[in-house]
Amino acid sequence: MEQITIKEIARMCGVGVSTVSRAINNHPDINPETKERIMETIRRYNYVPNNSARNLKRAESNAIAVMVKGVSNPFFGPVIQTMERKIVNKNYSFVLQQVEEDEDEVAMAAALEKEKRLKGIIFLGGMKQRPWESLKQMPVPCVISTVSIHLPEDVENCSIVSIDDEAESYRMTDYLIKCGHRRIVIMRTAEPDAGISDKRLAGYRKALQKHGIAYDPELVVPMHSDAVYYSIENGYEVTKELLTSDRDFTCIYAISDRMAIGAIRAVFDAGKRVPEDFSVAGFDGLDIARYYRPSVATIAQPSEKIADETIRQLFSMIEGKEKGRKVIFPARLLEGESVLKL
Repeated sequence: MEQITIKEIARMCGVGVSTVSRAINNHPDINPETKERIMETIRRYNYVPNNSARNLKRAESNAIAVMVKGVSNPFFGPVIQTMERKIVNKNYSFVLQQVEEDEDEVAMAAALEKEKRLKGIIFLGGMKQRPWESLKQMPVPCVISTVSIHLPEDVENCSIVSIDDEAESYRMTDYLIKCGHRRIVIMRTAEPDAGISDKRLAGYRKALQKHGIAYDPELVVPMHSDAVYYSIENGYEVTKELLTSDRDFTCIYAISDRMAIGAIRAVFDAGKRVPEDFSVAGFDGLDIARYYRPSVATIAQPSEKIADETIRQLFSMIEGKEKGRKVIFPARLLEGESVLKL
């Protein structure tokens, strides 16, 4: 789909092109309500002004951008390496763009596409909101990788490649319950999102329901918003607070291995033991979780398969061979030493 023009923005807002230009350039000579209406339309359709080449033909380039939310997460390391190798092998340039937790990755991608003349975009990691109306305006194919959100039928320029986060979180919670745990803390993001955290919480709740265990909001604890999400530090600090609270629990389900490792250290630092006093489970299947002591019970994602299929899907759309679709890979539950069977 071609990038929307400033004339179309003006038409939709019922104003002239000059008024849109004043809004974009933060000119004081414009009604505040009119400016807000224009800026909201610009955000909705991902309009990105290109003053240097607005009327020039789009320059050709062979660049693929990977937008990473959580670039410090070691799970993404081998995924990014595989993607870079395959992109470069196809004689395309590789552009890596970090996205902060509170940033709009779709708006950033639209700006980057305009600047770099991208041929395709990969979104790696979580998404804060359902992006479909914005993504349908993107003029190049996209793949959302490692996030299992719903793909509407009318979205033809975007694929999803992931595990089923909800089903795999159900699998982990079901395993913990079968090990005898009924008071299971789950760590999630501090606010609802459209990706990993919501899906893994939903799987947790379904497993509780299946086993006739009442859902207790007191056992759903948020990560600290002032620390990196899914990090060892976040797992450590949240668990320290848990251990000094009056919450009754026997197990902590941290929805990332790094948080699980932080949780284990916090338990040890409090003079308690894992798994004898508290069991801890994670998610992702990181090498560090397997070699940690105690080894961490986790859900291992097939990172190489996800990376391979992400690139295959993207170039298939770039070459016009197929439309976007959703591809889900199964994960594996790895029983570790960190969970006690009661």
